[in-house]
Amino acid sequence: MSEEAFEGPDLVVAGAGGGLVAALRAAQLGLSVLVIEANEHFRRGNNTAMSTAMIPGAGSRWQSEAGVEDSPAAFVADIMAKTKGSADPVLAEALARVSSRLVEWMADDLKLPLTLVTDFSYPGHSNHRCHTVPGRIGTALLDAIWEQVSAEPLIDFYAPARLTEVTTEAGAVTGVVVQTPEGIEEIPAKAVLLATNGFGNNRELVQEHLPEIAEAQYYGSEESRGDALRIGTGLGADTAYLDAYQGHAALAAASATLAGWATVMHGGFLVNRAGQRFGNETVGYSEYALESLRHADGQAWIVLDQRIFEACESFSDFRATVESGALKWADDAEGLAAATGVSAAGLQETLDETQRIAAGEAVDSHGRTFWEAPLTGRIGAIAVQPALFHTQGGLRVDGNARVLRADGTAIPGLYASGGAANGISGHGAGGYLAGNGLLPALGLALLAAEHTAGTASLPAPQ
Repeated sequence: MSEEAFEGPDLVVAGAGGGLVAALRAAQLGLSVLVIEANEHFRRGNNTAMSTAMIPGAGSRWQSEAGVEDSPAAFVADIMAKTKGSADPVLAEALARVSSRLVEWMADDLKLPLTLVTDFSYPGHSNHRCHTVPGRIGTALLDAIWEQVSAEPLIDFYAPARLTEVTTEAGAVTGVVVQTPEGIEEIPAKAVLLATNGFGNNRELVQEHLPEIAEAQYYGSEESRGDALRIGTGLGADTAYLDAYQGHAALAAASATLAGWATVMHGGFLVNRAGQRFGNETVGYSEYALESLRHADGQAWIVLDQRIFEACESFSDFRATVESGALKWADDAEGLAAATGVSAAGLQETLDETQRIAAGEAVDSHGRTFWEAPLTGRIGAIAVQPALFHTQGGLRVDGNARVLRADGTAIPGLYASGGAANGISGHGAGGYLAGNGLLPALGLALLAAEHTAGTASLPAPQ
């Protein structure tokens, strides 16, 4: 196709979650962009909106202001430690280096009111490096990004519309095929970013690649059907880490809202029907979903006190969980057991034991060493169930988000981000760090836009 005959956008972005960052950065660099989104209710229904809006930024100005010494190298070390060395080192390095520039660009250019989370630490992060918006909820993050998108004249938006095919000529991207309520439309394009998330809502693919978590509740976008995998592999793309996923052990059973893992990191713990703990909760909320499936038959309770309750009120998801009536209070173990249906004797034994452990008077047999403080006063419990949030494997990409073939060569003009791409969580659920969903979604989108525009990525602050 000659340059004179070209009439399509410079970049097509499939998916209006983290992919919107690519649209904004590309428009900022002078490119025309078309965003295609299958769900017209995307501002409440995609995985970015359903997140806790935690974005890692290693070496950011907020960290400097708070006296936190951090660097991309330290972040990469944490990623490798959490994944036991199995994460993609090229992608880990690229995302760690861009992370601080990403959050500072989002604050300065997109006007997002980001702050550094310092009131508790997420498992696996050696420093406070997660940045978030007021309310600590993805809908607020996505709404703020969407406000900038809707005001940008270089960005067009189609919804509901599903990208069904990427067309190529001589192996390079030439356009897309889009299905809309009006029919099928072919649109020429110079480049395409697949930002359609993973395959968490594709039962067949989950059973094939993630059988261990297949029986858990799915909590994610209904559009995470594996479209990127189908389209990319059809063009000869390689795949990687298809067994990786983010689980969560704290989905409130009654309301399908997040109770949140801050409850645990502030000193709470999980018990089964027998009132007993069944592991070290501080290893991480992702892998603990599997522990709950295996050792609590998929039904557990987070036990907390008034101090933890107040510490978690900064999370909109936690407040929504409380407002739903999911949190039950009692003056003692017997009363809480009656309110929840767990064993009173088992719960009392666990409360007594955790009091001693948290006070430093005993060693936890499960290996938990971090307890912010013993529970005091009245106690509460939230019934929670394990969930599959999103998959963490997909099309293999390089440090510029370019989709790669099995021989390591890039498919010209094709990019992937977020759950559509292989992530940085290694294999299974145990390598997931807080922010490992949003950073590849937003960071790879930024890098894809910059590569599309032919610009060199600026080095992250050291």
